[in-house]
Amino acid sequence: MPKLSRKASPICLLRFAAIALAAALTTAAWADKAKASKYYEDALARYERKDLAGAIVQLKNAAQEDKHLLPVQVLLGKVLLEDSQPAAAEVALSEALLLGVNRAEVVVPLAKALIMQGRQAEVFEQARLDLTGLPPDVRRLLALQHAAARTDMGDAKRAQALIDEARSADPNAVDSWIAEVLVRIRANQLTEAMNAAERAVQLAPNSADALYQKASVQHLLLPPKAVLASYDRVLAVQANHVEARIARAGLLVDLQRHKEAAADISEVLRLSPDEPRAVYLQAVLADAAGDKAASRANLAKVTGLIDPVPINFLRYRPQLLLLNGLAHFDMGEPLKAKPYLEAFHRSQPQSPTAKLLAQIYLGDGAPERAIETLESYLIRQPADGQAMMLLASANIAQGRHSRATSLMQEALKTKERADFRSMLGMSYLKAGRYGDAREALEASLKKDPRQLGAGVTLVGLLMRDSQYAKAASRAAELVKANPNNPSLLTLQGEAQAAAGNVNGAKLSFEQALALDRTLAMPRIGLARISVQRGDMDAAAARLTEILKQDERNLEALLAMANLAERRQRPDEALRYAQKAVDAATATDIRPHAALVTLLLRLGKKGDALAAAKVMLAKAAENGAALVLYAQVQMANADKAGARATLTQAARRAPADASALSDIAGLQLLADDPAGAAYTADKALALAPDFVPALIMQASVSLRQADLAKAETRIKRIIQMQPKREVGYTLLADLAQARNQPTAVIEALQRAHEIEPSTATLLRLSRALSGQPGGLKQGLAAIERWTKAHPKDLAAQRALAEQLVALGDLRAARAAYESLLAVSPQDAVALNDLANVLLQTKDPGALKIAEQAMSLQSGNPIVQDTYAWALVAAGQLERALPVLRDARLRAPENAEIRYHLGAVLAKTGKHNEAKQELNAAVQKNPGSPEAKAAQILLDTLK
Repeated sequence: MPKLSRKASPICLLRFAAIALAAALTTAAWADKAKASKYYEDALARYERKDLAGAIVQLKNAAQEDKHLLPVQVLLGKVLLEDSQPAAAEVALSEALLLGVNRAEVVVPLAKALIMQGRQAEVFEQARLDLTGLPPDVRRLLALQHAAARTDMGDAKRAQALIDEARSADPNAVDSWIAEVLVRIRANQLTEAMNAAERAVQLAPNSADALYQKASVQHLLLPPKAVLASYDRVLAVQANHVEARIARAGLLVDLQRHKEAAADISEVLRLSPDEPRAVYLQAVLADAAGDKAASRANLAKVTGLIDPVPINFLRYRPQLLLLNGLAHFDMGEPLKAKPYLEAFHRSQPQSPTAKLLAQIYLGDGAPERAIETLESYLIRQPADGQAMMLLASANIAQGRHSRATSLMQEALKTKERADFRSMLGMSYLKAGRYGDAREALEASLKKDPRQLGAGVTLVGLLMRDSQYAKAASRAAELVKANPNNPSLLTLQGEAQAAAGNVNGAKLSFEQALALDRTLAMPRIGLARISVQRGDMDAAAARLTEILKQDERNLEALLAMANLAERRQRPDEALRYAQKAVDAATATDIRPHAALVTLLLRLGKKGDALAAAKVMLAKAAENGAALVLYAQVQMANADKAGARATLTQAARRAPADASALSDIAGLQLLADDPAGAAYTADKALALAPDFVPALIMQASVSLRQADLAKAETRIKRIIQMQPKREVGYTLLADLAQARNQPTAVIEALQRAHEIEPSTATLLRLSRALSGQPGGLKQGLAAIERWTKAHPKDLAAQRALAEQLVALGDLRAARAAYESLLAVSPQDAVALNDLANVLLQTKDPGALKIAEQAMSLQSGNPIVQDTYAWALVAAGQLERALPVLRDARLRAPENAEIRYHLGAVLAKTGKHNEAKQELNAAVQKNPGSPEAKAAQILLDTLK
């Protein structure tokens, strides 16, 4: 495509100046990136030669040059894991995730790192290690790690189920049979254990691990002499198999063959100098030889090795628990031996418990024990209202809101008290009965205006219901009664900001800070006002100051995540959102919801699902959590799951027509018209003229093809809201269902006339384009709109995309340039423009792609475009690390895999190229990139 020859406008000149600057900065940074890439390639070669120490050094050198290179962090994690540094490996792998690597690339080594640290429960509790949404091969390997964690925790049934799941994916993989052996041994199913071991050996007769598992089972079934030969066979295959050598040394000690045992122990300590089991066996041998000093020295070494290890790690290592307990006991230290021996005993089915007073249970976060104590007390003292109030608190903590309500109603029968009424309001609130909650809290405040808790909760309720003016008025009453309370001033500022009184909110926050400069919430409020006014730097400065003082400040972390997203920094936004989740209390799901919605907005659907599961585990009865979980399920194409979740949400939803209408809308999207009808009817029973619920009813009728009923409902909506487009849009849907194309366009034209908007325009354009010969009419409608509304970015984008689809790349380029003249920092538009230029072989594609990269360097689609532009410019060495990074962020993207394979092939890395090209073919068979990958593959064979 020829270069543009028209005179550049001032805006264009400024934009191209910015592009030139970005290119200069990229060139300046290239030297560091090239150096880092060379370190990485050398580390990869060392790793393949099993030079772990050398690989670690080179990877750390690479990270020093450029800490954001994803391949460096991923490989560093794997090498550190093989080098028995699980904590360091976890750090590297976690950093890779934070930088944007797709979790499928690191979940298996990350799970291994946690298990090696004794954090088994986290393997299936951490959202990032969830089995859902992973490629089949990765899911299989991760299922085995989940099984290993379940095995350590004594859950043989779930462990075996996970092994069976992994085996169903590949019945002939030896690893699932090896994993089964340990499960069967711990469940005392020795026949089944031997069968699994035999199968493992049959599949892999020269596998040292398979042979070792068989020897382990024999160790439990046969005399020591008979088992020695089995361990001999393991060591003949792999002389450095530490587990087999320790087991054989133990047998030799039992057989009094001390000289042979000493040789094995020495070899173990050569391979692993700090192996406590070998040191303990040395102590046993020294004691048998009468050398008490040497024995004690070795026992002290055992305790020196194990004492610093966290008990959480040791609880899954009963051997080490017993070893350290015995070592301390033999050294005459029974008090030190006690916790280890007790912990060993706890690994058995029996475990002791103790009961505390109810208030201690509540303070210690054990409300179920408080409930037992208080219920027993109330049998003897049934009229004790204070006990009922405590019991209500405990029940609320357990989510038993109905029981709490019943208790407080009984308490109020004994005596009318403001605090009882306030607690009743809290129980209603937790149950989602917001109207009843407001009424109870109002009554509490009327009886005793000093009930600050009730007043603050009431303000929050009013804000939740969007009654901002009333909330601000209530907050002002609280401030008037308590003028020197900075927390109430902060609450007033939040209500004023929500009501649109920004100046009043600013004053309230400043007054709060004048009373107490250390408070974070008013500073966060001021930061949010800065964001509203477009002063992002001022907002960032305030929030950074707060986090320097308290890095776990939840509100500041959430505000930072919001701010980072507003500034188009998705990786930074995710880091802050995850930090907020980590800082949250056990009952606060807001950070989880914020993380889930952020992941959805960024298109990370699988990660959003994993995060949503963690959220729901914390709040299984929470209607809002259920609704969000359903949205994530639909984003992951699980409509059946979403339908079930929304049914639960509708049952648990508060008596709120708006919330119910929202659920009905989601049910309709999830293809559950019957459920949507039920929920919409439930909303209308609360508010008969609530238009959103009427819209849902009409939409359901359309979905169910009950067109007569739909028409009646649509006419009612138009009658109630004649100046809103929604009724006419529904009328278009009705005409569509009746196959009346002319009526469809007439209704949509009417909708657009009444309420002209981008949404009504695009709907009208699609309808026009769908008519025979109407393609130009649809395009013309968008062109007319964009001329009248040049700053409507959505319309400009739709115009450009339609031109690309029509193959008019020259006009598409102009459309993207018009869009960028209005929004020069639009990374998506820059990326799309770069692709248009690549298709027309315009060398300017690279500069545009560089600018997109400067805005969204962690977006794999943007990375791929940039790398392919580098390839087009002949800069393969610069393209390779970028494509490696993009591939780790989006391993399911066939085009990225093809591009990486092509560059690897061109740079002589044929084995690695074949892996990527094969993946491209398998990920999206029949696609243009798959065909291109296959052609290239054929040249490499």
